[in-house]
Amino acid sequence: MKATAHSRYVRVTPQKARRVMNEVRGLSANRALDLLKFAPQKPAVPIRKALVSALANAEQAARNAGKSFDVDEMFVVEAYVNDGPTMKRFRARARGRGARILKRTSHLTVVVGDAEDKREIASPWKKEVRTSKTVAAERAEAKAAATKTAKKPAAAKDDAEESAPKTAAKKPAAKTTSTKSAAAKKTSAKTAEKATEKTTETKAATAKKAPAKTAAKDDAEKGAK
Repeated sequence: MKATAHSRYVRVTPQKARRVMNEVRGLSANRALDLLKFAPQKPAVPIRKALVSALANAEQAARNAGKSFDVDEMFVVEAYVNDGPTMKRFRARARGRGARILKRTSHLTVVVGDAEDKREIASPWKKEVRTSKTVAAERAEAKAAATKTAKKPAAAKDDAEESAPKTAAKKPAAKTTSTKSAAAKKTSAKTAEKATEKTTETKAATAKKAPAKTAAKDDAEKGAK
């Protein structure tokens, strides 16, 4: 059963209060109460009051839930200090000057809980202990990853070899298309030569017919005279 207690606007500097809080955090409730009772620091008194209030809140919550409560099983799960508002004062100094005085305050927070609550909060902060077995397992995983990366280039070569015959099979088709284009060019050249020959023959025939027509006209004109 987890319970929280706050103590606000305590007339103690946060720096001094944190020194005592760090000593109490994580201890059992009874041991923390004994330590704070005999601690000579000034913040020990308000921190002990906050701890007693948190235990009382936990007892009341257990009663409301119908559960049993034992102080010996409670731990200080969380304990931290936040800065409160600072009161500014002045005092007279030499030559008519004034020196500033900062009277700081603190907000205290104490959370108590059982052993399970303590494990839940402490688990994310625990460092992972590396044993010989874990090291061997990590090495085995690294070797397996290295072998996988080494096999990948060989598989890529096999894929390239498989794809090579396909490209070779496609190349003859390209040659056939080139031969077809060459044959088409030859046929077009032949047809162009034939067309030029025909045009020259027709021009020569027309040139021969023209003088014959002019001679016939001259003879007809002479006979008429």
